[in-house]
Amino acid sequence: MKAADYFKNGYSCSESIIKWAIDEGLVSEDLLPAATPFSGGMGSGCLCGAIAGSQMVIGYLYGKNNKYGNEQLARAKAKEFIQKFTAKYNATCCRVLTRGMEMSSPERKAHCVNMVDECEKLVIELTNVKV
Repeated sequence: MKAADYFKNGYSCSESIIKWAIDEGLVSEDLLPAATPFSGGMGSGCLCGAIAGSQMVIGYLYGKNNKYGNEQLARAKAKEFIQKFTAKYNATCCRVLTRGMEMSSPERKAHCVNMVDECEKLVIELTNVKV
């Protein structure tokens, strides 16, 4: 999928999701720099950056005073996203998701490519994006 291609070519996990969403016309290109600090679990290993980027897209579309502007819907979609991701990967924490993998290893990169791809699929599913 497209977000995974961005990840393979130098964008971080969080930036890859946002870059894909920009290309799809879902979010403003001004959002891309905001995604940068979310990669690698925000520097602490906590929330997976691909999840953070996905939540930013959901918030951008459904958050307060925006395109569809429905806080309850934004929170419901955010919660559903986490439930679906967790059902597949059993965690949302970058450190847990990549346990035992060196930061720059090909194994970790491949694993993260899969999670970026899954996040793109979930955003498509939850927002009914036509790609």
